[in-house]
Amino acid sequence: MQATPRTLALLTSVSLIASQATAQEMLTEIGEGEGQVNIVAWPGYIERGETDAAFDWVTSFEEATGCKVNVKTANTSDEMVALMNEGGFDLVTASGDASLRMIAGKRVQPVNISLIPSWDSVDDRLKEAPWHYVGGMHYGTPYMWGPNVLMYNTEAFPEAPTSWSVVFEETTLADGESNKGRVQAYDGPIHIADAANYLMFHKPELGITSPYELNQEQYDAALDLLRGQRELVSRYWHDAFIQIDDFKNEGMVASGSWPFQVNLLKADGVPVASVIPEEGATGWADTTMMHVDSENPNCSYMWMEHTLSSNLQSDLSVWFGANPSVPDACTDGRGMQTAEGCTTNGMDDFEKIKFWQTPVSSCESQGECVPYYRWVSDYIGVIGGR
Repeated sequence: MQATPRTLALLTSVSLIASQATAQEMLTEIGEGEGQVNIVAWPGYIERGETDAAFDWVTSFEEATGCKVNVKTANTSDEMVALMNEGGFDLVTASGDASLRMIAGKRVQPVNISLIPSWDSVDDRLKEAPWHYVGGMHYGTPYMWGPNVLMYNTEAFPEAPTSWSVVFEETTLADGESNKGRVQAYDGPIHIADAANYLMFHKPELGITSPYELNQEQYDAALDLLRGQRELVSRYWHDAFIQIDDFKNEGMVASGSWPFQVNLLKADGVPVASVIPEEGATGWADTTMMHVDSENPNCSYMWMEHTLSSNLQSDLSVWFGANPSVPDACTDGRGMQTAEGCTTNGMDDFEKIKFWQTPVSSCESQGECVPYYRWVSDYIGVIGGR
């Protein structure tokens, strides 16, 4: 991944917050469950067998603990941050472009990893990852990680596309028709990083070293690329299931996507596949984090421990097409995943993925970068045709 932004102004403020936290703010032992746990999660992350009976890691937890699992799905990191700011939730499965914002905003609390027996089984690459380990404190337990893939229709692309150009530039496809009106893009400001990642490869003269650290010239180039993409895009997606329907019924042929959609479409017989093109990919590493005002901390700790069980990690890895935070889940045979499956999901590509980060003005790679609030307002303008 890109250089760890330990000198960022955001992390400075986060570290100050962390240094003020005390051990007394964390549980020192787990008591009786409160009867429920309320979780904000990405679609497909917490399954109880309703979508597919073979995938259920909620029912057994509820039976063992008496903690009913209530899930509110969120389709973007901004939505997750907003929900956690509103309160009423205990946990969130946060990506790196949201986790530091919630730590800095004092929306989440440090966790006592001594109360999580399976902590030692976590991938060493994730135990102190900078998107949840701040100021010497852990602000959550790693969950899943993976790339943002290029999903494509195999009838429109008899051979896998080698470049993200099929969603950024007008292209004549194998059927002799243009890609215009047949591609999608992600409806979230973090998509600006996908444009910057594309420019890193095709316009090296811009000097981009991280798609999350853009000076004004680099940022303007990314916005210009996205304005051109706006002419091609049929729909900006943020709901995974709507994107699935679009690829089934609306003639979509290419889009950035998650392995989750690819897997469900394949299972339904839709001719799709996915690839990481030559430019590489952005990606996500998600952490289960606890709200600072959690009303159900005992059930929350029980759930965090449950999420690290290798059979859950294994089955979720198969279901979502992602990589488990517990490496043994690939090989111990307790779930559906195999070593070959983890390799296919990119388990060995950790260092190649440009994991989501929150853009800040005081950046590590250069003097000053465009901060995230600008990404939010300007991307709204791009989608609106401005």
